[in-house]
Amino acid sequence: MAKVLFAVTGATHWTLKDGSRHATGYWAEELLTPYQAFTEAGHEVVFATPGGVRPTADPGSLAPQANGGRDLTPELARIAGLAAPLKLQDVDLAEYQAVFYPGGHGPMEDLAVDAASGRLLVAALDSGKPLGVVCHAPAALLAANRADGTSAFAGRKITAFSNEEERQGGLADKAIWLLEDRLTAIGADVRVAAPWTPHVVVDGNLVTGQNPMSSGPLAAEMLKRLG
Repeated sequence: MAKVLFAVTGATHWTLKDGSRHATGYWAEELLTPYQAFTEAGHEVVFATPGGVRPTADPGSLAPQANGGRDLTPELARIAGLAAPLKLQDVDLAEYQAVFYPGGHGPMEDLAVDAASGRLLVAALDSGKPLGVVCHAPAALLAANRADGTSAFAGRKITAFSNEEERQGGLADKAIWLLEDRLTAIGADVRVAAPWTPHVVVDGNLVTGQNPMSSGPLAAEMLKRLG
């Protein structure tokens, strides 16, 4: 049995360019689907957030219409670890065999500038352990710099929530920055597929998914690597 770290946003809002706050957090399905995949395979999942705050699900991600009529709230409530996550800055990567970052707009608010998360991502990437990042969670890669200031993910093949998906979601014009643009700017080789289709990119131990539809396939790729 492996021990898998879920590094989750602690943000409850995303600041837009007019200064207003868009209520958000982690995207429920992107956390729940991989959690169920890992635990059903016999692995242990441990949660960590910046400061150890209890993470909040994006309200929009809990709507049954966003989940094929399924109510995710009771399923999330049964995950005891979400109530008392570790402090991300206290995590020892040596204790884990894999690391996973679920999305939601929350990571664009906190993990994108979180130094502890950045150090964890660099260490996980260099360790060879499976590292999964989905949807908006690649925003966390923006804080993953090496000692010389360059991005640890420059030149790596990745995918993430696309500019077009942000436009179709209605928030692109309100955003201070767009994820696909910022990841391209740090030198990542960003490869996006048609909006709202499952799309996973594998580059060594790094496994990234484009959108909520990609969380299940991403978890399956990580499970192959855990054995």
